[in-house]
Amino acid sequence: MTVTTRPMDAADRSAWEALFAGYAAFYKVDQTPQMRETVFGWLMDPDHGSNCIVAQDDSGTLVGFTHYRPFVSQLRAVTNCFLDDLFVSPQARGTGAAQALIKAVETVAKNNGWGTLRWITAEDNYRGRGAYDKLATRTGWVTYDIALKG
Repeated sequence: MTVTTRPMDAADRSAWEALFAGYAAFYKVDQTPQMRETVFGWLMDPDHGSNCIVAQDDSGTLVGFTHYRPFVSQLRAVTNCFLDDLFVSPQARGTGAAQALIKAVETVAKNNGWGTLRWITAEDNYRGRGAYDKLATRTGWVTYDIALKG
């Protein structure tokens, strides 16, 4: 299978929704159609800052996506890129789709002059981490969250 990447467009909505639901299930996050509606709206709004690149197979079927956005580093006085979400359908894993999606975001980041491409993943996402370890440097940073909504 040959995988290509491109920016998501409005016509990709139903395929993206199915993949996004799979992503939520993978991370055991309850998600409603309204939540997907909100996120899709962000991705289609050029002023929001959230972006999406999709991966498709030879037939044009979407097999994965990544969401990304710029963020600033005041310490370094530079804009960086944060890869928020990355998901490849189970049947397309091992095809290079994840690597192609990350490389596509890397190209966008370089073209925008951003300083770093960063993402986080679950400690137990061993398959994903195997791919990530070949593409990027694992950092020593520890993350913390404060839940602000019930």
